[in-house]
Amino acid sequence: MREKIPATADEQIAKMRERGCVIRNEKLVRETLKYINYYRLSNYFEPFSISKHEYEEGTTFEKILQIYEMDKKLRSILIAALEEIEIALRATVSNYHALKYGALGYLNPNTFDRGHNHQGFMSRVNHLIDCNDEREFVRHYNSKYDGKFPLWVVMELFSFGTLAFFYKDMHSVDKKALANEFYNCSASEMDNWIFCLNELRNYCAHYNRLYGNNFPVLPRTPKNFEVELKDDLFGYIIAMKMLYHDKQGWNERVVKPISRMLRKNSDAVRLSDIGFPEGWEKLIAFVNIEN
Repeated sequence: MREKIPATADEQIAKMRERGCVIRNEKLVRETLKYINYYRLSNYFEPFSISKHEYEEGTTFEKILQIYEMDKKLRSILIAALEEIEIALRATVSNYHALKYGALGYLNPNTFDRGHNHQGFMSRVNHLIDCNDEREFVRHYNSKYDGKFPLWVVMELFSFGTLAFFYKDMHSVDKKALANEFYNCSASEMDNWIFCLNELRNYCAHYNRLYGNNFPVLPRTPKNFEVELKDDLFGYIIAMKMLYHDKQGWNERVVKPISRMLRKNSDAVRLSDIGFPEGWEKLIAFVNIEN
């Protein structure tokens, strides 16, 4: 296997210019490359690329850096909202399951669907407990309750992905009841949206590019929604909206900051790159809510 040869800042600047990037301020580029890896930054040229080695006419380094900084702020808005969604999901799922099957009902494979791999699930749960054995509440339940963790307690150790699989493996009748009661949607919609948000959370948590990207799971379009969702950022934000329990909070903490950010960067952002259609602000916001 051929070994990659590291490039100097001069060589990286030359490569950008060769591919069509307009560089007006070399000092800005050099300072940027000290703190943002060239490989990482080059990923932001993708939406502006004609081919692997050619950028669109008018692509400037300043525009790419502007998109990069906006993307960083966008991730911070979404990861905060995803945290609220995840915490609410832990509460609704654990409360429903525990009230129906008991605090330790999750230890019984019969409280899940037939396709559930209970041995694998319990191995994952035990691994999470072992990895967190220094946390105070874990020590408490290990010493006082012989390691018998109520569902609402052990779920505090779940990742978004583990939570997604927990819901997916619940009995169909339980999934339907929970989805309808708490989120006013079908079980299949909720199942799909949770997995979409797990993907989005991973993108945000690992600082991956959101702008101009497509995601692995196609989100289900909500019933009577005005546009068909795609595997782009707009589709995933709508999936977030459908699982966000606080309508006023969604408008204040998600819709307004995104609107301000897109207006501020309207000279660089192409709404088509993130899948935002005409009238997008009305589509992502909750309307007709009490002030």
